[in-house]
Amino acid sequence: MHFSLDRHHPTPLVQQLSEQLQAWIEQQRLRPGARLPSIRALAKAQGVSASCVIEAYDRLVAGGWLEARHGAGFFVATRQAGAQREVGESWGEATDGRWRQFREDQAALLKLGCGWLPVAWRAEAELAQAIRQVSRGAAEALFDYCPPQGLASLRLQLHKGLVRRDIAAEPERIITTQGASHALDLLVRTLLVPGDTVLVERPGYYNLYNLLRLHGVRMLEVPRGASGPDLVALEQLLAAHRPRCLFINSLYQNPTGTSLTPKVAYRLLELAREHDLRIIEDDLYADFQDGPATRLATLDSEQRVIYLGSLSKTLSSSLRVGYLVAEPALVARLAELKMVSGIGTSRFAEQVVGQMLANGSYRKSVQRLRTRLGQHMAKVLGQLEANGWEVFCEPSGGMFVWARVPGRDFAELDALALANGVLLTPGSAFDPQGRASDWLRINVAYGQDVRAQAFFQHAGRPPAA
Repeated sequence: MHFSLDRHHPTPLVQQLSEQLQAWIEQQRLRPGARLPSIRALAKAQGVSASCVIEAYDRLVAGGWLEARHGAGFFVATRQAGAQREVGESWGEATDGRWRQFREDQAALLKLGCGWLPVAWRAEAELAQAIRQVSRGAAEALFDYCPPQGLASLRLQLHKGLVRRDIAAEPERIITTQGASHALDLLVRTLLVPGDTVLVERPGYYNLYNLLRLHGVRMLEVPRGASGPDLVALEQLLAAHRPRCLFINSLYQNPTGTSLTPKVAYRLLELAREHDLRIIEDDLYADFQDGPATRLATLDSEQRVIYLGSLSKTLSSSLRVGYLVAEPALVARLAELKMVSGIGTSRFAEQVVGQMLANGSYRKSVQRLRTRLGQHMAKVLGQLEANGWEVFCEPSGGMFVWARVPGRDFAELDALALANGVLLTPGSAFDPQGRASDWLRINVAYGQDVRAQAFFQHAGRPPAA
């Protein structure tokens, strides 16, 4: 095996290596299970660093070309039919819609399946005021690094908010992150190694699936129902596989909009104790809560639950401020990894968020959001029912509805949507294996746009014979 790596070419060596490895696998027609050279051997043969080979292998694992086996190396993976595509080719394709919402060339379309609120709904004036205040304050906010665990002032404000949710979280148990995805990445790299097994919800968060796949972690799928994970399926998986962690949304789950019931929550904690299971509770939509809610972190008395939150969905996706709550020993390990991998988080962003939490402007803005989302949720549910759509569950809050039109597949719905100026996110994006699905994630914040209204009506009509 010899590749022609051009160190003077603008394409990074990692990308050159991963692309040539993929081409070599195809040309040699290697069968699934064939072992690739070790990291050290390939690095020596190609005259590159071991980290370059590791990243190239990781990219191919993420793309489904390779699988990592703990302690054994990297092996050719079983490829699904139609999956033989160039690295990066799937970006924005209709057949793989995980990232199509982010493409700039789709800006004119209504992103009905996206995961964020419209810009017009955001607290623009309050955010601008907080930015001005921080910019005029101490120079450290503009120029200094952030402490490893995050700003003490922000963690104190987060602590106060968690107390209102009945979550025991002193500031020393809180670490800030660049959003919830960063928190998940830190946890996966700290708690898991390639070959470990974890439980994930199906349907669930596609970026979590990508992250686990990137790190060679095996996923066991637990079906998500209206009241939470399927407990029968969960108990069977726990008994047969002894997974390390369960990743779960308790409140307004993405994409179904469902929330845990107390009965399911208590049983989850019992099973966690019986099977020595860590639970990672992603409460990304906590600030959308309107009324009573059940959280695992509130009920947890044994510190088996690691709690994640974020302000990106409610305040600004650009600020990228999230956090997690765990025992101090784990927080110390996460802080070290956070500094090694990214030299911390943004001091400026954390001061802006802390300012809004302290002066009450954030609290007022999310109150407005909850009211507005509740109104749009009720309208969208009524409109879907009137047009013959099937809804998985009527959410008690949040911004997602999981729905479908009986008798129509995604390709047909996607064509109708595009004809009405609407961009969808396919249900397959929320399946751990990318399997086809006729379910769609609908963001109710966009549901009253005339384009969404036309799509609901046209898609809901009986398909032509």
